[in-house]
Amino acid sequence: MAVEPREPTPAIEVRGLTKTYALSGKPPVQALAGLDLTCRRGEVFGLLGANGAGKTTALRILATIQRPTSGSACVDGIDVRADPLEVRRRIGYLSCSTGLYPRLSVRETLDYFGRLHGMRRDLLERRIEELCHAFELTPVADRRCEALSTGQRQRVSIARAVLHDPPVLILDEPTTGLDVLAAGAMIDFIEARRAAGASVLFSTHVLSEAERLCDRIGVIHAGRLLDVGTFGELSQRTGQRWLEDIFEYVAADNPQAAVRTVQGIYERAQVLVSFPEMGHRYLASSRHVRILLYGHYRIAYLVKDDGNVDILGVFHGALDITRYQL
Repeated sequence: MAVEPREPTPAIEVRGLTKTYALSGKPPVQALAGLDLTCRRGEVFGLLGANGAGKTTALRILATIQRPTSGSACVDGIDVRADPLEVRRRIGYLSCSTGLYPRLSVRETLDYFGRLHGMRRDLLERRIEELCHAFELTPVADRRCEALSTGQRQRVSIARAVLHDPPVLILDEPTTGLDVLAAGAMIDFIEARRAAGASVLFSTHVLSEAERLCDRIGVIHAGRLLDVGTFGELSQRTGQRWLEDIFEYVAADNPQAAVRTVQGIYERAQVLVSFPEMGHRYLASSRHVRILLYGHYRIAYLVKDDGNVDILGVFHGALDITRYQL
């Protein structure tokens, strides 16, 4: 009997990720509320959301800068909590606030971070020359970072992120604060990394960037992934033409968006009930039934042994589950 080929391990896989910040004298703030997402090998996955949606928190957890409250997150098959050092070897992380040591030159900066990654001296020297040439930094390679222009500093930060040739890039709003030329260089860089086979997860609230770059787009709101798909899939499911309208539609509190959330996570999910019936069915439960919180809604779905998923119903408000035979 022929054996079906196994799907490759995702570049990034997040399941049920939560993060709660405890504030002195104030109620705790939940930045992530059960986030689920998957970034496939060789794709650019855009995390689209407004300020405060949870984008930065999610990416900082994946970059091992913060620890989650609960849930799991793996990068290149490595759990971020179990082996954060190995995760750091496999990622390049860059944000709009990534800093450079002002008194180090470009060459010294790359040499320093290359040694932190444990690169061999001969390999590191060649790699520095390659990156300085690729990012047009050779004329300023011996200039202190404090004397560089904004665009030049950003190119140094990019070179630093890819110095060790990581298979996964995590970019947190990398074009924020950049001028048009520097932002364009960043977009070109992301496209080049995809062409080289790297996986890229980046967050943005710039809709044109997401539409141009992303193989798939995930809409995050209030710490949850509300929907995910290609631009065409999102447009078809929502009936909206423009990404701005798609985002507003998905972020609205409606049961259809809750169902799309599960269908975005599990591509083979099928709906067993029609929308007029949702909220009125009595739910059968087993140990395999999962509940996804989405705004005021609770969506119940069954993950079966064959990997298929049945969406059992969407309920408004509190959900009482009674156990009996499915």
